[in-house]
Amino acid sequence: MADSLRKTLGLPVKDNARTTPVDPGRRPIRNTLPKLKTRTSASAANRPPPVQSAPPAQKPRGTPSRAPVLPKTTDRLPRPIPEAVADRIPQEGVRISKLMAERGLCSRREADEYIARGWVFVNGDRVSELGTRADPSVSIKLDKGAQATQRQQITILLHKPVGYVSGQPEPGFTPAVTLVLPENQQRLPDTPRFHASHLKGLAPAGRLDIDSTGLLVLTQDGRVARQLVGESSTVEKEYLVRVEGRLDAEGLTLLNHGLSLDGKRLKPAKVEWLNDDQLRFVLNEGRKRQIRRMCELVGLRAVGLKRVRIGKVRLGDLPLGQWRFLRDDETF
Repeated sequence: MADSLRKTLGLPVKDNARTTPVDPGRRPIRNTLPKLKTRTSASAANRPPPVQSAPPAQKPRGTPSRAPVLPKTTDRLPRPIPEAVADRIPQEGVRISKLMAERGLCSRREADEYIARGWVFVNGDRVSELGTRADPSVSIKLDKGAQATQRQQITILLHKPVGYVSGQPEPGFTPAVTLVLPENQQRLPDTPRFHASHLKGLAPAGRLDIDSTGLLVLTQDGRVARQLVGESSTVEKEYLVRVEGRLDAEGLTLLNHGLSLDGKRLKPAKVEWLNDDQLRFVLNEGRKRQIRRMCELVGLRAVGLKRVRIGKVRLGDLPLGQWRFLRDDETF
């Protein structure tokens, strides 16, 4: 510390020239301060003595004094796979239910049901476990029980009026399946009567817009549904369309082939005039509101649309709002 600062603080100035000699025989000074006595207050004197905890229980002989050291994660042995999980591990081949649906034997849902009941034979062997896979070239046959079930499945042809939705019910609208009632059945001498069991699993095979009328198919048979609405379906559907507007030759050519919807090119169609304000459409695909949107692309407005044929089955003289069973001699 500087001398001027030491003087300011009132400290003696160091004399760097003088040093105090060290006595080699001097003993180090130990702490000889007297111990301070703890003052006991009256409240402390009256305080109850601390409660002593019970002595720890003695460990039984042979108990290790420390917790065992667990092995590292990398040293753990692999755990066995439960059977329920092992069944889900992919195997070689294709699921039998998928093969059955691709071959038109039934739907995927029906295939799982038939397999669970033991109604499926693969290369002559009965299969009863869901998820079983096989080579795509195997032979698959159905048991008599599955065949009898399929014969009992019905398909209904309905002349849907405007104002009914064909698929799932929408708020404020009525599904077309509600028209399938005994009083709405077109009966012939050789047709069966309606039964409540016919509504179980009955679903539309294809859509028909709420503002369109004509032939609508409802079925319990997965084979029929796949044939009509499957990804590989090529079944034709014929419509009569009343339009407003003018259409030149180039526009008619585009309606037959050359239009796209939602960035995807449409398949070739057959479109021709029937009279001054009515066109005939034949399609083998069913995009949402396809015909109406096609007309808009060429400057037309569809004011009426009626489906009159699906495959080989025609609407015929079926009255509006009525239905009938698909006959045994009819196929799509």
